[in-house]
Amino acid sequence: MSAKTPGVPLGAWLADLDDERLIRLLRLRPDLTQPPPGTIAALAARAAARQSVRAATDDLDFLHLAVLDALLTLGADAGAVPTAALTERLGERAAGADVDGAISALQDRALVWGARDGLRVVAEAAGCLPWYPGQATYETGASSADAVRASLDDLDEACRDLLDKLLDGSPIGRTRDALPDAPPDRPVQRLLAAGLLRRLDQDTVILPRLVGQILRDDAPGPVSLTRPDPTRSQTSARDVDAVAAGAALDLMREVEMIVEILGATPVPELRSGGLGVREVKRLTKLTGIEERRLGLILEIAAGAGLIASGVPEPDPTDSGASQWAPTVAADRFVESTTAAKWHLLVSTWLHLPSRPSLVGTRSPEDKPYAALSDSLFSTAAPLDRRLLLDVLAELPAGAGVDADSASEALVWHRPRWSARLQPGPVADLLTEAHAVGAVGRGAVAGPVRVLLDVGDDEAVVAAMAQTLPAPIDHFLLQADLTVIVPGPLERELAEELATVATVESAGAAMVYRIDEGSVRRALDCGKTAGELHALFTRHSKTPVPQALTYMIDDVARRHGQLRVGMAASFVRCEDPALLAQAVAAPATESVELRMLAPTVAVSQAGIAEVLNALRAAGFAPAAEDSTGAIVDLRSRGARVPAPGRRRGYRQHTPPTDQTLGAIVAVLRKVAAAPSSGLRLDPAVAITELQIAAQHQESVVIGYVDPAGVATQRVVAPINVRGGQLTAYDPASGRVREFAIHRVTSVVSADPG
Repeated sequence: MSAKTPGVPLGAWLADLDDERLIRLLRLRPDLTQPPPGTIAALAARAAARQSVRAATDDLDFLHLAVLDALLTLGADAGAVPTAALTERLGERAAGADVDGAISALQDRALVWGARDGLRVVAEAAGCLPWYPGQATYETGASSADAVRASLDDLDEACRDLLDKLLDGSPIGRTRDALPDAPPDRPVQRLLAAGLLRRLDQDTVILPRLVGQILRDDAPGPVSLTRPDPTRSQTSARDVDAVAAGAALDLMREVEMIVEILGATPVPELRSGGLGVREVKRLTKLTGIEERRLGLILEIAAGAGLIASGVPEPDPTDSGASQWAPTVAADRFVESTTAAKWHLLVSTWLHLPSRPSLVGTRSPEDKPYAALSDSLFSTAAPLDRRLLLDVLAELPAGAGVDADSASEALVWHRPRWSARLQPGPVADLLTEAHAVGAVGRGAVAGPVRVLLDVGDDEAVVAAMAQTLPAPIDHFLLQADLTVIVPGPLERELAEELATVATVESAGAAMVYRIDEGSVRRALDCGKTAGELHALFTRHSKTPVPQALTYMIDDVARRHGQLRVGMAASFVRCEDPALLAQAVAAPATESVELRMLAPTVAVSQAGIAEVLNALRAAGFAPAAEDSTGAIVDLRSRGARVPAPGRRRGYRQHTPPTDQTLGAIVAVLRKVAAAPSSGLRLDPAVAITELQIAAQHQESVVIGYVDPAGVATQRVVAPINVRGGQLTAYDPASGRVREFAIHRVTSVVSADPG
């Protein structure tokens, strides 16, 4: 078939497709279903529209876009082109099987249609390529970007000026100097000889895409039509999972630390949203977490609903102003299993509509990107993360990448996204992926493979539970009263140890320190000296230092001699002299202690204030309840209500196969129904619809909406009342109402 032959129109080609292929088209291009097309002709027109074509080409890789590019250079947008001509145009750059596969995939999207001897391409594809049509097909003959740079360095001023003109305007140039018999010393001829221009015909040249990228100082895009291998390292899957699990444990510890700190001291929210620079620096100092990593943790915590902005309860400042504090969901998070926590945080990061890596940097307008602010918002960020993990998951287990190789692979998979898939942004994505335990040593972790492939929450949590190290039930006591924990502790043991010791160094092997203050804190929580001795004896793999035994006994002997209760508060003590000393201490003047008896004093201040005043005076008081038992008065922290969905991001749910099948059924029925061109009388429409409702039969109705758009759709009438048809619309999956006067035709949808 000649390239000038018009070939089969798109509408006719679509009409000849079977139902399965039409459903596949609508699944690949869901925008074609909104609203459902009334006819095959309407479907064809919408499939050829620029906006729809642009959406359909957005997620195509370099091979598929290059095939579109080659078809456009052959004139397939105006006439039919045989497959042999396409294969010849691409030459040895792509294997025949790869080209055939690309053609089939493009036909599935209705971007290319026709038989092997007559392929057509939608005309709007030319404006949806990320380069000028022909630039990928007529790529430079140079083998690499370095070779192009070397050739550019050898150019004289005349040649460079010519390239700059093509770069600033159209990359296509027409000149007599391009003729084969033109003098070889002309700039065009020298550029052609150097591979920096390519000849389209006798007097037309084109600036290759790679040359233009290098002239603009852009990162070179893909040249090969073969998928690149980004692997730069190889390790075992076990090693990858171990590294990822260690990172996940660090992340969970830091998230819980943020929850605890914000619960004790909520952070004010800026009027413009987010956190101020001063508050972020204060948090970095308190947590020891670097600013950009802190930004990631805050974004994940907010995305998971663990922290939110609002008026906290209780409000430490009594200001009524909006502050960032933990939500009630944070308490459930702390009580969850380690694997469930990891699943929540990894899933949140994967769908996070923001770029936390921008925290601490400045915008093009020289404004700082604030943590938790809307300036970080990006609907493309989840797409980029998913693409990165999908590309890594295609590699063998343990195959690792670096930022440069990953960027090269990602740009090949999504040339339309190349601006945001350069090595810098990809390095940030890899840093995030390592931080949340999705990637270890540049390779995707095993549980994340399950998350990407299966998507079942229980299966993912189970895979994560197998990857995480088993909790241990012991620690190592040192002579200097430090405690070394060589792994994740069992939850109950971790809580007991945190009560009597303070974290000194966090990480895979945590270090705690025990001092008089931490022992007193444990006694304040109701622990006894005997319970503390038993804790260390039972769980320490090393001998308990004698100094620790003496410290616990000494602090316990002094602890609780003063007893504080409610009067507003009272203080009682078996030693009258000690109580008198406490009442007379300058540090207790603010709570105005008053003696009632030699062993009892009272105060109008609250119990917490009296405890703090006595401790400031150097005493070791204990709080008690009405029975005399020691009670734990530690604050549980401020909380804000759980937030709704933050910053307006929502994922679009694709139509179900049932809905797509209903749309195709409408198209088939409309194509088979005779058209008289006459508008149906409303009385007749009411009668036919009532009969259909009575017999529970589906019908195809012609309908003109208020905007004047005519459509055809299959509906199942329920009743006709008050000039309105109530019917189930399988295309939208819900019951809808249609005005009878807008119904133009009624045809039975039942076969035969």
